[in-house]
Amino acid sequence: MKEDAWIAAIRRWTGGRRRADVIAGIGDDCAILRPAAGQDLLVTTDLLIEGVHFRRGWLTARQAGWKALARGLSDIAAMGGEARQALVSLALPAWADERWAKEFYRGMAELAEKWNVAVVGGDLTRGRLFTADIVVLGSAPRGKALRRDGAKTGDVIYVSGALGRAAAAGYRDVPEPRLALGRRLRGRATACMDLSDGLVLDLHRMCAASGTAAELDGVLPAAPGATLEQALFGGEDYELLCALPPGARPPRGFARIGRMAPGRPAGAVWFAGARLKIVGWDPFR
Repeated sequence: MKEDAWIAAIRRWTGGRRRADVIAGIGDDCAILRPAAGQDLLVTTDLLIEGVHFRRGWLTARQAGWKALARGLSDIAAMGGEARQALVSLALPAWADERWAKEFYRGMAELAEKWNVAVVGGDLTRGRLFTADIVVLGSAPRGKALRRDGAKTGDVIYVSGALGRAAAAGYRDVPEPRLALGRRLRGRATACMDLSDGLVLDLHRMCAASGTAAELDGVLPAAPGATLEQALFGGEDYELLCALPPGARPPRGFARIGRMAPGRPAGAVWFAGARLKIVGWDPFR
């Protein structure tokens, strides 16, 4: 297909109902969006690159489309926000034909419909490796977005689900963004982020931003088949990691994993009395 035919096809594959917050979507030089009054805008971007984030054969085209969008939606969930719109840019190698691209967009559209997200634009080109760049826009009530830098000494640390699931599955699973749980943390959590790079590395980042250290409990909610190492360092679980004040009741579905301690130094993570090495997923390592 030529470029104009691709654009028309993508509009069909991702098309949804008319929305008050989208004045113009796919087909113009820019999308025209109308944010709601009293909301802060949340913007995130995520890359999914062949050979870095996945290998051919690990996922079907539909699963790859779902996962590409899920990674961006997880960032909105971590901020306690509502996902609104997405822009999707692809570089397609020779092996990714029209049928494959159609299934990719349909997988993405399936997840977008589930969370009422409008795909409003993007770009398409050829490339040596498959690359997807997803931009997701969301919103949260003004001043209410969750951040990672508000945890205090004594706060209790929770996660929204089992750890090490993706590593135990050889990173061939498809994540489910925790948008509903993130919204339920607004006004409760002192800090929140999503677990994309492994519990220890992401918890270190939260602690470093908050000026605290962390002491993990002796038992972690590990996924079936996951080792302790995978639960601690595996990455790509896309669960929510949060801190709540002592005595605060977490939303249903969260499990306690430890508490915030005085920084010694800030960012240190302790488990069973031992200070852990700060490692996890790092594309530059």
